[in-house]
Parts: sequence; structure tokens; C-alpha cells
Amino acid sequence: MSNIDPSKKQFNEFKSLPRDTTIMMLNLIQLNDKARYQDGKSMSGKEAYANYGKLSQPVFARVGGKIIWRGKPECVLIGPKGENWDIAFIAEYPNAAAFLEMVTDPEYQAIVFHRQAAVSDSRLIRMGQSEDKTGSFF
Repeated sequence: MSNIDPSKKQFNEFKSLPRDTTIMMLNLIQLNDKARYQDGKSMSGKEAYANYGKLSQPVFARVGGKIIWRGKPECVLIGPKGENWDIAFIAEYPNAAAFLEMVTDPEYQAIVFHRQAAVSDSRLIRMGQSEDKTGSFF
């Protein structure tokens, strides 16, 4: 099963969380070899995702988003067999309201089809700041 866009239930859960604190969004992206454009446009998933990144950057920056970490996935040590990622990064937003502003922005809505054509599977995980300052995970 591919996970490209959030379900209505997932999006409503996201919207029910506090909107006034800094959030980080962990992005794990698996690309299609060939982008799946509805109009038959021919390019690789990597090229389509690059288009999405370039075109969404102004909206991302306008809402205060920034990439705080990016890395090159090398292997899945713990996880389902065959779950491999082409792109991994963490985006930070000043708050959840900024993320919601971005994804509902008409300019963003007009270009998100590049992401949908590029991606074969993804994970988008909202993370907040840890309250524990001791370094403990528990």
C-alpha cells in the first residue's frame, strides 16, 4: 500500500494537535522510477520531485519552514523488508499553523501534483520538542 497523501482521518488528527508550538516533520520518500503524471508527461520520479522542491520552496520559506537535516538513506536496519527510502529530511516549521497554511496555500496546491507524480511511498511524521532535558528517552 502506498502512502502519498494523508487520509482524512490522519489530517484531522494532525489538525487536532496544538498549533502554536514549533514542529518538525520527518520526511521519508521513495520515488517512482518514472513519474506518474496524469497527462503522460515523461520524466523520472527524481526529476519530478526536484520540480516539486523548486516550485514549493517559495511557499515553504514564506510560512517560515526550513530544512534542519537531510541525509542519504543507506539501509533499513529495523523495518519491513523492502521499505527503502530515496530521500530523508526533517523540515522545521515555526508551528503547525504554518504547515497547514503551506499545504492549503493555492500556490502550493497548484504544484503538489509534481510530488504526487514523483512519490511511490512516503512517511511524514510530526514531531514536537521533547520536554525531557536529561537526554533520557523515557
